[in-house]
Amino acid sequence: MQAQDLPSALWAVGQRVRGAGESDVRAALDTGTMVRSWPFRGTLHFLAPEDLKWILGVTSGRMKANTATRHRQLGIDANDVAKCRDIAQELVSSGKGATREELFAAFEAAGQATKAQRGVHLLWILCQEAHLVQGPTAGTSGKAAGQQLFVAFDEWIPKSRNVDREEGVAELLLRYLQSHGPATERDFAWWSFTPLTEVRAAMKHVRDKLEQLTLGETTYWLSPDVAALLDDGVPGSRAVLALPGFDEFLLGYTDRDLVLPPEFAQQIVPGGNGVFKRMIVQGGKIVGTWVRSGSGRNIRVEPVPFDNDGLSPAAKRSFEVQAAKYLDFLSR
Repeated sequence: MQAQDLPSALWAVGQRVRGAGESDVRAALDTGTMVRSWPFRGTLHFLAPEDLKWILGVTSGRMKANTATRHRQLGIDANDVAKCRDIAQELVSSGKGATREELFAAFEAAGQATKAQRGVHLLWILCQEAHLVQGPTAGTSGKAAGQQLFVAFDEWIPKSRNVDREEGVAELLLRYLQSHGPATERDFAWWSFTPLTEVRAAMKHVRDKLEQLTLGETTYWLSPDVAALLDDGVPGSRAVLALPGFDEFLLGYTDRDLVLPPEFAQQIVPGGNGVFKRMIVQGGKIVGTWVRSGSGRNIRVEPVPFDNDGLSPAAKRSFEVQAAKYLDFLSR
């Protein structure tokens, strides 16, 4: 699940896990029940801890190759990575964690520059190579409040599954289509940064667990359970959801026009700056954004619909239910 913006990602889990409060999701991070790392497209995601190492084994090679030019520009070579690995491991060993700033300070003290995103890329490589992983949060006070600490990978995740590449691509493909379907092979290839030829080969191993749906010239795949829901028409055709920014509902596919009319795209990602606003979804379509103001007991949630006439009375009532659910999530 997308998790580049932590508060948004916490609510994304809250929308999907019945009865979960924000403290429950944070506790999952603090105890290692769930981890946050860069397994796909250089973007932060939530994962089950036992899956992270084998997924990195499938995806990190292409990601590192894709960033090789940038690393040469930053003057990062294998010796630099090895030196920073040793520094980081000494800093975080025996259950200790370190903030990004503490790691950067240690790198700088050893002659490893961290400016101009060099430090960020060094940390990213150490996480790609399973030396470090983001662990518990630093607490509620001080400069690092709310930040996740970096910890030693094998100490924080003592048990990892062993999955080879062919099996891994097939398992990832099946999981993606079961959770995101209807979706296409190209959607998964983009989402997982996997060559389409490998995706098509993997499909031969999992297609018997999926249903096929063809619309026009496009073939979609989905789980049998989801396919069965379509027998009575599109489910949730009148439902309203208040989704966070960066939600998989929008970011998990190559063709976003299906749920977000192109004329409204700028209102979700102003100027194409890569920062996705919170979304109101009605009947499977994004119909507006929503904003949060205030703090503590004075938090307010208000809709900002695309339509100048606003939400319909029924949709407005449904949104108010969603807003109440969000506020309840924050309080627990």
